[in-house]
Amino acid sequence: MAGHDDQNGTSKPEWERSLLEKLAFASLNEQKKARRWGIFFKLFFVGYFVILLIVASGDGISNKSDPSGEYSAMVDLQGIIAPGTEASADMVVSGLREAFKSEAKGIILRANSPGGSPVQANYIYNEIKRLRTKYADKKIYAVIGDVCASGCYFAVAGVDKIYASPSSVVGSIGVLMDGFGFVDAMKKFGVERRLMTAGENKGILDPFSPIKSKDKKHVQGVLNNIHAQFIDVVREGRGKALKETPEMFSGLFWTGEQALAMGLIDDMGSAGQVARDVIGADDIVDYTQKENLLDRFASRFGAAMASSLSISLLKNNIQLR
Repeated sequence: MAGHDDQNGTSKPEWERSLLEKLAFASLNEQKKARRWGIFFKLFFVGYFVILLIVASGDGISNKSDPSGEYSAMVDLQGIIAPGTEASADMVVSGLREAFKSEAKGIILRANSPGGSPVQANYIYNEIKRLRTKYADKKIYAVIGDVCASGCYFAVAGVDKIYASPSSVVGSIGVLMDGFGFVDAMKKFGVERRLMTAGENKGILDPFSPIKSKDKKHVQGVLNNIHAQFIDVVREGRGKALKETPEMFSGLFWTGEQALAMGLIDDMGSAGQVARDVIGADDIVDYTQKENLLDRFASRFGAAMASSLSISLLKNNIQLR
């Protein structure tokens, strides 16, 4: 078999030399392919990010240019009413302000929410009252979709009139605070609770400690106070239309048909019907505020970073839902 002398005078078989060359070339080819794929993926992600920026720059910016004729303005109140959501007071109020400032003939607040934060709901309610006073020539109508319960009803109670579907769920005028107690479970598993506080009542409603009667009494007083605020808002907003019953403020909810008989709503109708038959302007321009893509990503990232802290700090939630 033919051989080849190397620098040391030793001879290597030709097939071995050929095999080494092939392995070397194969390794080089693999490195070239890896570099090409690396460049491809880098370019791909750069392009993807550029597309996201383009989309984000226009995301949530609807065409609010006034149409040539008369039109109705619309703002959505959709989902849980809480900070950082699209149903937050900041988002809803911003949309309402733009709608009232516009040349719209009337405003529709399209509501579809199970409720949420009493503070956020109160902000929306108070802003509706302020805008109605500032723009006295414009009417605002709430149109309920599937549900407008608790904090949602709190928020919309200040409009001129409320419309719903016969099957809509309306009401739930009450306040709740929910949580869990793990005292017996800890005893069962032999877990010792070590709670240290600065302030006699700082550990109130700790789920791992027995509930104290004075703590329960205090929290009930807080809930009753918020409930009284809720009732006052409904009475103020609905006025003489309200036909109070002993159960109206008990936290129960009703269909749109039942709510009409109780004076919780004024009539049946959809957003399109209200625009056409009540406001008198078929065209609807949407003034709902939306988070753009980058803001949404930033908020989600911030929420994820803060979640461990919020879980440890917030043991209980007071909500209108």
